[in-house]
Amino acid sequence: MGIARDFIKKITHPFLVKGANYYYRKPRPYTYKGITVQVHPEVFPPHLTISTRVFLDYISLFEFDKKQVLELGCGSGIISLYAKQKGATVTASDINKIALSYLEEASKTNQLPIRCIYSDLFDNLKGNHFDFIVINPPYYPKKAESIKEQAWFCGEGFEYFHKLFQQLPDFNTPENRIWMILSEDCEITTITTMAATYTLEMKPLYEKKRLGEWNTIFEVF
Repeated sequence: MGIARDFIKKITHPFLVKGANYYYRKPRPYTYKGITVQVHPEVFPPHLTISTRVFLDYISLFEFDKKQVLELGCGSGIISLYAKQKGATVTASDINKIALSYLEEASKTNQLPIRCIYSDLFDNLKGNHFDFIVINPPYYPKKAESIKEQAWFCGEGFEYFHKLFQQLPDFNTPENRIWMILSEDCEITTITTMAATYTLEMKPLYEKKRLGEWNTIFEVF
């Protein structure tokens, strides 16, 4: 089993939390295809996790020229900047103001202008249309005690997904595409069943194994 998977599965283990806090005691750079972002200690870390890289590799297969792209819950924003590099007009949203501040700086440094919006899911995005919506959600069922933990934990009753699936139909059209990535370590059946209660279907599109962990990108209809 890879170190990244151990880190995710046992993130609440005191020893690993201490180790992660030490590693992220200061901002760390993360680079993909010539784009570098500085990841603040209070922001979801793509270095020790798998999902961000899997999503980036999948996005590399598509053309985004002149497309409207939303990264919902952008974290470090590396996906947003890569979509911009591929020609998209990009909106990056997050509930973490530190993440947005660092992303705005990375946008300038990499000369990849994007729009950054503070928003709890779609709350501040009403009236916008997007050709692509990409979501790397928190999926561990535990109450988040801080903004940082909201990048990992979706609430004891999967409250994050209830709100997401309630809002998504207002942003879904016959023409656009909504992609969401989930790890084999999360309760995928619970999440897909919950989506169905909101008249949404989740179809697996792409699977990839990295460091011993399978991640699946779903299209949400």
